[in-house]
Amino acid sequence: MTFTEAEEIIEEDGHGGAEGNPDGRARVYVSPELDGWTLVIGPWCNPCDVERSDDVLHLCGELSARYGQAQAYYYGAQGDGSAWLVAQDGVLLRRYCETGDGENAYLTLGEPLPIERAHREQLGLAADWDEATESDEDEDEWKCAAFELAPQIAAALGVSPLELTPDTRAVGTGVIALTSHATEVQTEPSDLDTGAGLLT
Repeated sequence: MTFTEAEEIIEEDGHGGAEGNPDGRARVYVSPELDGWTLVIGPWCNPCDVERSDDVLHLCGELSARYGQAQAYYYGAQGDGSAWLVAQDGVLLRRYCETGDGENAYLTLGEPLPIERAHREQLGLAADWDEATESDEDEDEWKCAAFELAPQIAAALGVSPLELTPDTRAVGTGVIALTSHATEVQTEPSDLDTGAGLLT
């Protein structure tokens, strides 16, 4: 399955367009190995989804304990914001969400990443900050910048799906896989049961 084909499926899922998958969490795309990373893409992996955030946090912790590093990202390419979760050697380093939702602050965990600090300095903001004491103007400037930051963090720490090129080293084949959520929402055969490269 090509990345373009998978992108169409995941895009449809993410907007509730797939039969039997109303919230988009029933399927994910599992990429071939890309420059040493395997990407798992779909709403099921969203680190700022209130219903999934704890599960994604736990999963990244387990994966990083096994593989050294694991990350989860959300990026709304139409101005819907960004989120990142970074774990290493079984330890959460950072979770930060900036999607315009008033609940985002409750999901923040860990200390800012070096790339966050550097980006704030580029904006003329303090590298270390406390949202409770930061001025409204500085807070708004940071939130506006953070809305677009997830792809840059992904590229700096691993691989961003938005920056894949023909030169990206790929090993293996990408597939669409059903998540555990698929069995929760699906009561009869549907479009989710068909498709090339489907893993269950």
